[in-house]
Amino acid sequence: MKPLFTRRCAGLLACLAPVWAGAQQNPAAAQPPITQLDTVVVTATRSPEPLKDVLGDVSVIDRDTLESAGQSSLAEVLSRTHGIEYANNGGPQTVTSLFMRGANSNQTLVLVDGQRINNATNGLAALNAIPTNSIDHVEIVRGAASSLYGADALGGVINVITKRDADRPLSAYASVGGGTYGTSSYSAGLSGAAQGWTYSLASSYQQSRGFDATNGKNFLHNPDRDSYYENNVAGSLGYEWMRGQTLTAQFYQTHLNGGYDNGMPYFNDRSIQDLQGYSLTSTNRLTDIWTSTLRVGSTLDRNRNENAPADENPFDTPNGKSTFRTRQNQYLWQNDLQFTKDQKVTLAYEHVDQRVAGDIGDFNNFPVTFGDYARTSRHVNSFTGVYLGDFGAHHVQASLRNDDNSQFGNRTTGGLTYGYDITSRIRATVGANTGFRAPNFNELYWPNDGGFVGNPDLKPETSRNVEASLRYQDDDSELGVTYYHNRVKNLILNEPTADNPFLFQAVNVSNALLEGVTLTGMKKFGATRLRASLDLSDPRNTDEDTRLPQRARKVLRLSADHRFGDFLVGAEMYASGDRLDGSGDRLGGYTLYNLVASYDLTRSLQVQVRWNNVFDKEYTLANGYNTPGSNAFVNLTWRM
Repeated sequence: MKPLFTRRCAGLLACLAPVWAGAQQNPAAAQPPITQLDTVVVTATRSPEPLKDVLGDVSVIDRDTLESAGQSSLAEVLSRTHGIEYANNGGPQTVTSLFMRGANSNQTLVLVDGQRINNATNGLAALNAIPTNSIDHVEIVRGAASSLYGADALGGVINVITKRDADRPLSAYASVGGGTYGTSSYSAGLSGAAQGWTYSLASSYQQSRGFDATNGKNFLHNPDRDSYYENNVAGSLGYEWMRGQTLTAQFYQTHLNGGYDNGMPYFNDRSIQDLQGYSLTSTNRLTDIWTSTLRVGSTLDRNRNENAPADENPFDTPNGKSTFRTRQNQYLWQNDLQFTKDQKVTLAYEHVDQRVAGDIGDFNNFPVTFGDYARTSRHVNSFTGVYLGDFGAHHVQASLRNDDNSQFGNRTTGGLTYGYDITSRIRATVGANTGFRAPNFNELYWPNDGGFVGNPDLKPETSRNVEASLRYQDDDSELGVTYYHNRVKNLILNEPTADNPFLFQAVNVSNALLEGVTLTGMKKFGATRLRASLDLSDPRNTDEDTRLPQRARKVLRLSADHRFGDFLVGAEMYASGDRLDGSGDRLGGYTLYNLVASYDLTRSLQVQVRWNNVFDKEYTLANGYNTPGSNAFVNLTWRM
């Protein structure tokens, strides 16, 4: 371990020591424990299960954590949990990549309220278009989960839940905040339940002058501030028209206008991202053991780039605007059969229609001409079965799924996990599952632009994952260790073509091994809580024996918080080892320190403070792109 890293750890512990000591010397100051309901998750099994009973490596980012996120993006918040890293292209408004357990960004499936949002053009999810103050909580399932959710879940699944469950006739909230880089944020919402009706409505707006997205190492550098503004609205309306019979409508819309750098000629280049989701769900208790869920939904991912018009830049569209979009219509019929308290079966049918469009330039002609993909649609029919069984100290989860893709035919994936309770507080788990990723439309059908060309003969990537874990849990402590070994075949990489070393094409040329060990822990000492995680991984292209880019082999996370009555203070540390960029150049390791605090002014009014990158550390997530320096944010929240 580096001396500087050691000194900073020691300094952080020294700062926390008085807080910790005060808590131990004055235990009476600690608030009495509050009885809390068990956290329930849906994503890990496709049906509600207490988090403490789930067999896999699953975690939840709760509403309190999201409210204290301040100016942090969703990707940043996700990276503060174990097994997840991220990178962006110069700010929270830019294209964001997420790496779960070393998997590529397009190998992790992202859902919003259960509906997939990974677009079909490049396979990425528009994480930059999901503000944290629009989210109720996030469920994270690590490890291959295609046997539950189909394509693109090689590394895991992230389910962003926007709906706030109503438990009283009316509740409301509002918040306003501001901070570094001219950043400001406003949000408000309400929810309620009465006479069989439930409803929620929330809206938010953020803006920032931002910082320069690129630096002199990037040939696209434009020395300016890259600002952004974002607005979001989400709502739901449900009615229980008979006991156990509920109809619910939901919607979610986000509009993000963010600056980025596209090189000469200098222009205020903008990327305008729209993310929308709509669904209508009927949940019906048909018998004492059978619950049926029917859902019809649609999501839209639309990105429009606005660059210099053709009279300034002859290599762009005539009006300087280009658009890429993915529409996904999704249909679900799921049946949950609770035969006994300890035996449950879930059977589901899904149908997904994907339609894409894009303004793609043919740079082999001059002036440049623009057209669409050679093929613009595909559909998938899927059947899924999940079994959950508890036999005293023995626990089993089994899943099997078949996806019939109109482009690639049938793909069958499965998973089997076994857990054994060594004691009432210690559980050992072992499991195996398979996954796959369908090539996206860019990889398949991108026309020859002089630098890249698609490959319609690509095969899906496939994976076989095995993992084992040991977990201890009581009311005040959690300890866990997880080992995973995920072998990916037919890995898709961009390689030079045989005829032209400067023309790259997507090909199935490699295999990869995503292997690692994760250690996690949490301990409460009265009003003090400590958390820690350590990821030790080695994500490699095994054919070339090279490390996969932008992923560190070591990531350490530490956090601590303490409550003094109405006052809460906390500190966080994130330490990443070195990484490689796409060209193989080394990106140095870095350590960031954050401070958080909140104070309850009244029962309804709270002020929150977040100070990220306290020591103004310079670090690089992607070569040629800037990252934020020391930045602070103050937020005032009112709740009914």
